[in-house]
Amino acid sequence: MTRPTSPTELPNALPRPEGELEQLERAWKRPTGWRALTVVNNTSIGLLYIATALLFFILAGVLGLMMRTQLAAPDSNLIGHELYNQLFTMHGTVMMFLFAVPAVEAVAVLLLPNMLGARDLPFPRLSAYAYWAYAIGGLVFFCSIFVGLAPDGGWFMYPPLTSTQYSPAVNADLWLLGIGFIEISAIAGAIELAVGILRTRAPGMTLDKIPVFAWVMLVFCGMVIIAFPAVIVATALLELERAFDMPFFIAARGGDPLLWQHLFWFFGHPEVYIIFLPAAGMVSMMIPAMTGTPLVGYRLVVLAVVSTGFLSFGLWVHHMFATGIPQLSLSFASAASMAVSVPTAIQIFAWIATLAAAVRLRPLRTPTLFILGFFFVFVIGGLTGVMVAVIPFDLQAHDTYFVVAHLHYVLFGGMVFPLFAAFYYWTPFISARRLSERLGRWAFWLMFVGFNVAFFPMHFTGLAGMPRRVYTYAESQGLGPLNLLSTVGAYLIAAGVLVFLIDLARNFRPTIDNNAGNVWDAGTLEWLPSGSYGLRSVPTVTSREPLWDQPGLARQVTDGQHYLPNSPAGLRTTLVTSALDARPDYVLPLPGPAWSPLLAAVGTAGFFLLLTFKLMPLAAAFGVLAVVSLWRWLWDADTGPDYPPVEIGGGLRLPMMCSGSASHASWAMVLLLIVCASIFGSLLFSYLFLWTTNPQAWPSARALPSAGWPMLSTVMLLTAGAVAVAAGRLMTQDRQAALRWCVAGAALLLTAAPALDLTAQWQAGLRPQTSAYTAATYAVAGLQALFGGISAVMSIFTVARSLAGRLSPTRRAAFDTTRAMLFYTVAQGLIALALLHAFPRLTG
Repeated sequence: MTRPTSPTELPNALPRPEGELEQLERAWKRPTGWRALTVVNNTSIGLLYIATALLFFILAGVLGLMMRTQLAAPDSNLIGHELYNQLFTMHGTVMMFLFAVPAVEAVAVLLLPNMLGARDLPFPRLSAYAYWAYAIGGLVFFCSIFVGLAPDGGWFMYPPLTSTQYSPAVNADLWLLGIGFIEISAIAGAIELAVGILRTRAPGMTLDKIPVFAWVMLVFCGMVIIAFPAVIVATALLELERAFDMPFFIAARGGDPLLWQHLFWFFGHPEVYIIFLPAAGMVSMMIPAMTGTPLVGYRLVVLAVVSTGFLSFGLWVHHMFATGIPQLSLSFASAASMAVSVPTAIQIFAWIATLAAAVRLRPLRTPTLFILGFFFVFVIGGLTGVMVAVIPFDLQAHDTYFVVAHLHYVLFGGMVFPLFAAFYYWTPFISARRLSERLGRWAFWLMFVGFNVAFFPMHFTGLAGMPRRVYTYAESQGLGPLNLLSTVGAYLIAAGVLVFLIDLARNFRPTIDNNAGNVWDAGTLEWLPSGSYGLRSVPTVTSREPLWDQPGLARQVTDGQHYLPNSPAGLRTTLVTSALDARPDYVLPLPGPAWSPLLAAVGTAGFFLLLTFKLMPLAAAFGVLAVVSLWRWLWDADTGPDYPPVEIGGGLRLPMMCSGSASHASWAMVLLLIVCASIFGSLLFSYLFLWTTNPQAWPSARALPSAGWPMLSTVMLLTAGAVAVAAGRLMTQDRQAALRWCVAGAALLLTAAPALDLTAQWQAGLRPQTSAYTAATYAVAGLQALFGGISAVMSIFTVARSLAGRLSPTRRAAFDTTRAMLFYTVAQGLIALALLHAFPRLTG
């Protein structure tokens, strides 16, 4: 296909037919009353996301103020050590898990569709599910502090401190199950955003023309997809140890508590950049608008973002310098910790160069103030980061308040200041009134001065030897004045946030149909006039700043003179384009409001939270609710009857659907399988790590199940793969009856194979509580059984669609995704069998 031609470029471009706008408004009408809870479009979900993340920021800030009040004077007994442990655990947990990552995802959900020229993200109900799961689970988790059940083992939850021996109550279980569940919500959001960035861009928006924020969020999604499964595995293993006495972290039975640190920090240090990079992407969008100058070094900035994402996965040992790991590992981690400063410096110099190259001097607005404050604070955090990357210095500063200062300079400076700049910059996009410049300046200076007064003295208290996570200190240490100064600074930060909230209450009037508009004269697509349906029509993009380089674009889009100016078949739709050069591929029908995402989120949250209190029957009921709601949600996710190709403008006709590898559903499935592979890879690492640290716990070949058992399981897996291949041919031939038998048979084999392996392990006398080896063996086999169950559920869904006449060679998304899961489960099962049966024999 040649480069798409915009309708306005045609010599015979005509006014649009009457009634198209009304058709769009009718299709995208927002539900009212109680049905407002069923909303799924990105603007509403994005606003809810941001509001909830801001609520968690305020709640975590209140906990921080309570801690600083306790530490304002030496030998204080205002707060006891038990409550203080809960406070600092919840403060860190809420800031890292419930505010930082969800906040940047929220901004992306709100802005990216308009920024990319799309009507909405490709899976609106997935966005709604991710939000409700996060909101419900997070609020219930936070409320645990009011009943004395908040976790108290630190936001990092190191065992053995969090084992049943030292933390027998359910406090730790709430953290493990709650956070693991919230990470699933974050992964769902990342898959949605990645597919949206790759496949729903405006025609002509090639990869070298997409906004930097979209590039950053694409890297963000890749990091979430790869890194977050590690913490899910870590929390699952620790919960298995606490609930079933499987000794993954108990050294006396072959476990190793350092395994937790490796898994947690493999997630934890990339998360620092998962938080920072989107904030940096916002800065790269705001500076050009505030200066009237395109970003200097666009390609270098994109390369720096990708490099930062890559290097961040080599830094997790940075947090483990004091654990006694080999010197070679320390050297690599130290070098990587210093190397990652290079791409960050590239971005900072690009921003400075853009400010210096400004074509016109603009007044110093509130967003610019927050950006300049970010420069100052983050650079200091980066310098102290290089300091703690030096191993001898880190050994001295480890677990002192110097690290607390560094952490906050990097995270608060690197994320919160840009986020508040974004609040002031993008409020006119979603509000009828912009925020106040006068109040914005007050908010900035209170936060900026307060932050430095609060955290800069902590460098000195840390170097003086004040340890982290202590609820009091002796007057003889002479640290009282510095701690009092830090407490004063914390209250100044709170005052700045309060001024911001007052500004919001006075001036924020959410609307999309009548917003304040492009008050900054920015050049990117999100500032085009829009309604509840997003853009009136989807333009062809010819540059990175189309509003600057394409005169009259706003009027043309509003008049419907570009692509997809109507609502084909009366449905919500958006345009799907090719991943590399953004050529129009097909029109994607989007699902409308529904109760199913909310009910699925309630079921999922209830399942995980009730498991914490061992209420198994009730947890199972909520699990069934989640599965049924998910089924209902996906049941009507296709287009229904096949629609003929539709005219989208410029004489271009596109199909209303797509199947096979080119479809957006297949792209999402590939990303989901990468998540699955990352989960399995983290578990493989755990198995092999425990073998390297305690090989004596591994049994001899005589203690293993006989070789006939894994051979039989292998045959079953290979047969399932062959049957899945045959099912593909039957799908092409539309032989539905035979297809159903093949899909059901493959699922049955994939369910039976791990059950057979677990039976073999049990009959060989191996029990999961005996040693780290048996625990790891049952964990690997159990994960395979879980994937067998998932394959079975997906297969039942596919068979049901076939029986209902909703499956055909052209409408085959359910079959394609199910078959992909079947193939993946076969491959994972074969690797698991080799690990559990061949590896011990080869190394024994």
